[in-house]
Amino acid sequence: MSWFLLFLAGLFEIGWAVGLRYSDGWTRPWPSLATLAAMIVSFGFLSLALRALPLGTAYAVWTGIGAVGTAVVGIVLLGESANPLRLASIALIVLGVLGLKFASH
Repeated sequence: MSWFLLFLAGLFEIGWAVGLRYSDGWTRPWPSLATLAAMIVSFGFLSLALRALPLGTAYAVWTGIGAVGTAVVGIVLLGESANPLRLASIALIVLGVLGLKFASH
């Protein structure tokens, strides 16, 4: 259950990272409110996951999910670069996250 909560926390981290882009420096009320809500939910799920998971592992996985997800959203929705080096770097983050998960058992 803790890993599922951590995964949800990572998804909401993606949401707030993307939300920062759409809040336009906190000048747009609805995207700003949605961003703040996603931050709160993300931190809430992370704090619940930390009840059973090691801090270093949970934090690294949480940020890894957020980094990969945000990069993918940037590529797919925002037209950011998908050059081979960038994709390989994203794959390395995924491998690191998977390694941390399997090493924690």
